[in-house]
Amino acid sequence: MRLGLSLGYQTPWSTPADHLALAREADRLGFSVVWAAEAYGSDSPSVLAWLAGQTERIDLGSAVMQIPARSPAATAMTAATLDAISGGRFRLGLGVSGPQVSEGWHGVRFARPLARTREYVDIVRLALARKPVRYDGAHYQLPLPGGPGKALRLGFHPPRERIPLYLAAVGPRNLELAGEIADGWLAVFYAPDFAAEQLASVAAGRARAGKDLSGFDVVPTVPVVLGDDVAACADLVRWYAALYVGGMGSREQNFYNQLAIRMGYGDAAREVQDLYLAKRHRDAAAAVPFEFIDRTSLLGPVDRIADRMREYAAAGVTTLSVSLFVADVESGIRTLRACVAALERAGVGE
Repeated sequence: MRLGLSLGYQTPWSTPADHLALAREADRLGFSVVWAAEAYGSDSPSVLAWLAGQTERIDLGSAVMQIPARSPAATAMTAATLDAISGGRFRLGLGVSGPQVSEGWHGVRFARPLARTREYVDIVRLALARKPVRYDGAHYQLPLPGGPGKALRLGFHPPRERIPLYLAAVGPRNLELAGEIADGWLAVFYAPDFAAEQLASVAAGRARAGKDLSGFDVVPTVPVVLGDDVAACADLVRWYAALYVGGMGSREQNFYNQLAIRMGYGDAAREVQDLYLAKRHRDAAAAVPFEFIDRTSLLGPVDRIADRMREYAAAGVTTLSVSLFVADVESGIRTLRACVAALERAGVGE
């Protein structure tokens, strides 16, 4: 198992300089990859381009580039360009986002997300392989029929024709799709003791493609908080958990809430969502069970985090991407160094 760093996206409490400092330290420490995210604020490709020219060895990944935000060809162009300027260090993570962002921010209907993702990935891979992009799908037709368009190919030679491609997936059917068509899975709220059920879905998709899990990168983003008081560490993660379980999506369609229910937190998940949607955010955060946070995070002193890292490695994780819940860059750097020490104590690093 290798370490990754999940930067998330820019917030009112972070700056590009902060993210650069953390990415450089992760690069120096031998982390395998640094990921940047996007929702409806900062975009991931711009951040990754900023990091690419100022790091040396670490891979740079989008977690994610939103499928409704760009045409497949635009995503292929961006991926090829990032791979070129980074010297072959880019990893393309894709996700459909959710109905509120897709339809409210991008103006793209959220209907049939799995079928759209399959076609989208097909076209991206056609373009990156520098083949003429012809596609006759239910959601994408290239060139458009009856018009002046023609099948074009990517206009330059990127370092690699096959850039590693990841899918963000939560539900069972999307996990199967990730196993079938992607090189890795970007996971969230990954609990080692629940992972077998999720990986069975991934394995079913791999089997459909005539493959097994060998070489497939399992990449959960895992909150990490250092400290002697584990309950106090968990409190720093509560707001994040409440946002996703309670407020990410609608009452009818919240993938993270549904995941919490599948993990055995049906009553708590409904309570958190009710409180969050009623704008009682503090109460929603307080209602998130400690056990849920602890199962899906790295909390406590280094030795406890090392024990948890062993559990993640045993549960099939190949790249453990830590998300830093810290007050400043200096605390973040200390946490990165502690994660390296914990991995060494765990004895599960590559």
